[in-house]
Amino acid sequence: MKPSSRSLQRLQAALLHLGDDGLPDYPPPKPWPQLSGALLDAACPLWVFGYGSLMWNAGFPFVESRIATLHGHHRALCVWSWEYRGTVERPGLVLGLDHGGSCTGLAFRVADSARDASIAYLLRRELTTTAYRAVLRTVRCAGANPVRALTFVVDRRDDRYAADLGFDGTCEIITQAHGGRGANLDYVTETAAHLQKLGIACRKLSRVAATCLHLQSARHDTALHG
Repeated sequence: MKPSSRSLQRLQAALLHLGDDGLPDYPPPKPWPQLSGALLDAACPLWVFGYGSLMWNAGFPFVESRIATLHGHHRALCVWSWEYRGTVERPGLVLGLDHGGSCTGLAFRVADSARDASIAYLLRRELTTTAYRAVLRTVRCAGANPVRALTFVVDRRDDRYAADLGFDGTCEIITQAHGGRGANLDYVTETAAHLQKLGIACRKLSRVAATCLHLQSARHDTALHG
């Protein structure tokens, strides 16, 4: 189902009203082909699936949230960060939804009155680079029927996709990277802590966080005592 030109014009108008919220003041790169008519159809409830910072910092008005599981993708530190959590010389790693497995997160039902503004906000927040694709996926909600939700999956064709780094390599990168929004290690440990607080288990991310903290502590001791 293709979006109508009227729907796209409505969304583009919403995008133009953003810019004072700390997000980039330009539209994301050509998001329109990635959007379906179902997403822009105001008659359908809009759900959004969050697997990272959206879970505790949604940034848009919602009327309910449910723990939900997406099958076919998993949460992974698979996207290079050259600005926020690293630099071009020493990039960091941030989360993406990569192919295979499953991911438990939160599904949010957006307030109908904020539908267009919320879509525009999410596109501007999540598609500031070409590392992610906006897609609709079915998520299974605890104690409720499955819903179709907007989410953002990693594009493996993009230069920012970080593949086959291995556990040790991932930890080495995270403990050394630092970008405009702070240390990469802080991003990982804070994400793991938020997931734990929400009661969502992510053993791999928790293990990465614990290992990185151990590495940092060992380096600090070595530097302190020679």
